Amino acid sequence: MNAKFTEISAAADYIGPGAIEIPLYQTEITDLVRRRGVFGQRIKQVPATGHPSRFFEETAIPSPAASAGFVDPRNIVAPLVSPTRVERSVPLKALVAQINYNLFDVELGKQQSQFAYLQAKDLTDTVDGVLRTHDLALWNGTDTSLSSPTTAQYFGAAAQIAGGGNTVTIGTGQSIVDGLKSTIAQMLANTSFGVRPTAIYANPVLLDLIDREMKTEFNVVLNTREIEAGLTVKTLSTQAGDIPLIPEWTLSYTGTPGSGSAVLPAYIVTEDMIEYHWLTDPNPRIFRLGAVGSLASQHVVVKFGGVVVKGANYAHYQVLVDR
Repeated sequence: MNAKFTEISAAADYIGPGAIEIPLYQTEITDLVRRRGVFGQRIKQVPATGHPSRFFEETAIPSPAASAGFVDPRNIVAPLVSPTRVERSVPLKALVAQINYNLFDVELGKQQSQFAYLQAKDLTDTVDGVLRTHDLALWNGTDTSLSSPTTAQYFGAAAQIAGGGNTVTIGTGQSIVDGLKSTIAQMLANTSFGVRPTAIYANPVLLDLIDREMKTEFNVVLNTREIEAGLTVKTLSTQAGDIPLIPEWTLSYTGTPGSGSAVLPAYIVTEDMIEYHWLTDPNPRIFRLGAVGSLASQHVVVKFGGVVVKGANYAHYQVLVDR
C-alpha cells in the first residue's frame, strides 16, 4: 500500500520565501444570538404544590342580592350567603437538553489553548437554549388544557388568555391607540373584579405602528420608563395609568403589515395574576452523568414547571390588530 501525504499548502494561507502563514482565529466567538424573552423574567415564580399544582380562585364575594339584602328593620330576616370558590390546577412539564463532550476533543482543545473557554460556553449556551425554548413556550406552548394535558409543552399564556374569551379586534381603519385605551377602560369598569392591568406585550413591529400613529395623529412622542435594569420601554397613558408597552419577540404575527390582511396580536395583562409554578428550582439544573464507554462526558439540563394565567376571563385581554 502506498503512503499518501497531504501538502502543507492545503492548510497554509500562504507559502513563500521566508514565510509560511497558517490559519489563526480570534479567541472570542462572535455571538449575538437571541436568548431570553422579557415575559418569563417578569411573571411570578412560585413553588408548585404538587403535580398538578393546585390552587383555589374566588369568583364572587358573599354578597346578598339587592332585593334580598335590604329588609324591614322591624322584621329582620338575614339572607343566607356563601363565597364562591373554584379549584384550579396547572400540570408540570419537563424541559430537558443534553450535551456531550468527547474526551479527545476536549484534551486537544486544552493543548491548543485557543478556545480555552469553549467547554464552559457550550454548557452555558445549552442552558440558554433551554430557557429560550421555555420563553417561547410561555406564550406559544401547544397544550390546550390545564386540567387534561394534550401535549408535552406548556399551555401557552396567549392561548389561555384567548380561551378566557376576552378578545377584541381593531380594524384596519381604526386607531390602535384608541382601541387599547378603551379596552383597558372596560377592564377597569368591571363591577365583579378589581382588575388593574400592568403591561401590554406585543411584537416590536406592532409597537412601532403605535409609535408612528401617536406621532402622525397627535404629534406626540410616547414617554419612556425603565422596567428592568437596562430595559427602557415606551408607555401608553390609560385609565390604569401609564402602561408599559413591552416588545416581545416571541409574539409573532401573520401577514405583511400595511397589506390589509396582517393580524398583529397584543396582550393586555395583569402580571401578578400570571404565575410559573416550578419544581425544586425555578432555574434550569445541570446534572453531570458518568462517562460512558466512549469516555464522553455527559451533561443534562433539566427544568420542571408550568405556567398558569389566573383570571384569564377577566384580568387579561387579547387585542388583534388588523393592518
